[in-house]
Amino acid sequence: MGCGLSKAQIRSEILVSHGNARLTVHGRKLIVARYQAGWAQAHIAAAMGISRKCVRTWITRYDTEGEAGLADRSSRPHTSPTRTSVETEDRIIELRHRQRRGPAWLGAELGVPARTVSRVLVRRGQPRLCVLDPMTGEVIRSSKTTAVRYERSRPGELVHMDVKKLARIPDGGGWRAHGRGAGSISRDRATKVGYDYVHSLVDDHSRWPTPRYCPTRRASPAPASSPAPRPPSPATASTRSSG
Repeated sequence: MGCGLSKAQIRSEILVSHGNARLTVHGRKLIVARYQAGWAQAHIAAAMGISRKCVRTWITRYDTEGEAGLADRSSRPHTSPTRTSVETEDRIIELRHRQRRGPAWLGAELGVPARTVSRVLVRRGQPRLCVLDPMTGEVIRSSKTTAVRYERSRPGELVHMDVKKLARIPDGGGWRAHGRGAGSISRDRATKVGYDYVHSLVDDHSRWPTPRYCPTRRASPAPASSPAPRPPSPATASTRSSG
């Protein structure tokens, strides 16, 4: 099946998704589409910068499994004859819970390499000894493996606040108290620039942070309200009525 294209008419197309893969799922579908359009496998390989064997592999997999065969697959082998048996893994976990010892000690007791014991503990999701209580063997609440997350059920129910004190910088930069153009430290020692305060608010439900600038540590001043209108004086009222 030829497509009548010369090598000069074939443009090199290299589809790279990451460092270890030259083709994405879109690139594999493009191989199948070009093959169904009448392209030769050699021309497809040259245009996409891959080998003929790679083109033949994806075409065969598409013929066998359909479009689902073009998806990414795990590199894990179908069978692992030398994998540690379930009975040995159960013994490792049981001895770990009873003695609370590390892989080196467990491996020596059970006749299993320490590296194998370490992989079994990770595969079974066992926490590290440093996060366990030495007396009870329970996971310490302050450890990173704690699954319970403290949060409120509704937004706005609880808000955490922290205040950060920041020194002001005078115009022109320089020292906070004297400025860049200060000629005498003793002369300008009484000059005070002051501080600003940033109030950081975090909602305990959504964890949404809200920083707010305030000139004081306690709270921001209330917005200035316009004064109530004063009643007109009697003289003004009589003038308006006569006019």
